[in-house]
Amino acid sequence: MAEPLSADAIVEQAHKITGIDAFDSDSYREGLDVFVRDFNNGIAKGLYLDTGIERVRDDCHHYLSNRLRVWDYLQQNPELLERKIERPVFVMGIPRTGTTLLSNLLAADPTRRSPLEWEIDEPVPPATTATLKTDPRCLARLDRERAMLEAHPEMGRIYRSSAVYPHECVWFLAHDFKTLMIESKGVLPEYKDFIFGADMTSAYAWHRKFLQALQHKAPGVWNLKMPSHALHLEYLIKEYPDARIIWTHRDPYAAAGSLCSIISMSHRMLMGRIDAEWLGQDYPWQAQQHAERAMDFRDKYGEDRIIDVQYADMINDPLATMKRLYAQLGDDWTPQAEAGIQSWLDDNPQDKFGKHEYKLAQYGVSKEQLEPMFERYLSRYDVALEGA
Repeated sequence: MAEPLSADAIVEQAHKITGIDAFDSDSYREGLDVFVRDFNNGIAKGLYLDTGIERVRDDCHHYLSNRLRVWDYLQQNPELLERKIERPVFVMGIPRTGTTLLSNLLAADPTRRSPLEWEIDEPVPPATTATLKTDPRCLARLDRERAMLEAHPEMGRIYRSSAVYPHECVWFLAHDFKTLMIESKGVLPEYKDFIFGADMTSAYAWHRKFLQALQHKAPGVWNLKMPSHALHLEYLIKEYPDARIIWTHRDPYAAAGSLCSIISMSHRMLMGRIDAEWLGQDYPWQAQQHAERAMDFRDKYGEDRIIDVQYADMINDPLATMKRLYAQLGDDWTPQAEAGIQSWLDDNPQDKFGKHEYKLAQYGVSKEQLEPMFERYLSRYDVALEGA
């Protein structure tokens, strides 16, 4: 039987894995302690598979090992800490509303710089501009990816990812143990409460450090994506005052059902079963919080502080939608941008790997039950409803 997690042991193992003695700070410790306590409560209740427990333990080692490696690299190259992150673009919104699609379309413009999945996972030493998609670490990930999709083609229906696609900020905020991605590792009510009320100052400070390391030999204007930036926008603009923020909009009922479905994959992997009641209670509420907090931010800082993009527009006329977005961002729409985006669209038609099927009813929830939760959002934004 797998042993419970130990925060001290996780930290010790990260030092052993890397051979690096010092973190930049212990800001990760608060979230780590909350997570370990909550996860261990679940172990005591028999919620997790032994393989799931070991996978989560390894994940924790990986998060802290990468924090150590990145900080050590910055210490060896201290001038990087003075390099600016200028006018970064952040894509956010209710989860499952096209943030991944929009991030991929932005990244298809060769003039933009996105953190790629492989380099987030293996950030040190950072790649160069010329080797972002040819680094041996990248090519190895692509080989594993092809094998995985051959064995499990259904994965492509649910989340469109690749070693050479942009990936979410959740993975480097995990180095500070302040991200909803960690909350998705089962039934974690204490960690959920923690992350929705956390002071995210240290997380966004680390976010900057991580980008400063990645851009050492591959600079550019950053294109970043994480739906749950919507929860912490005041922390985001405090760290990045010149950030350009994009909000994707989609039918919240469809988005909530899709969110439950994607989190159910984590349940199957770590718990061996789906806790449909938890999914139906937790994730529609989370979807509502993403909308509510973004609207509250707009009420305080003004409508113009955020740019809106409709999911339906991205699906129905992606090039026109992107051209309009570029004008709103104040960026030039170039032949290279159009060619890159069109090439990505040609290579990635909708439902390339089959259609992602999901229904709210699978999680004991109906559209009618959720209508009061999204009344403010739908009365404020003209969002095309899809049926849930």
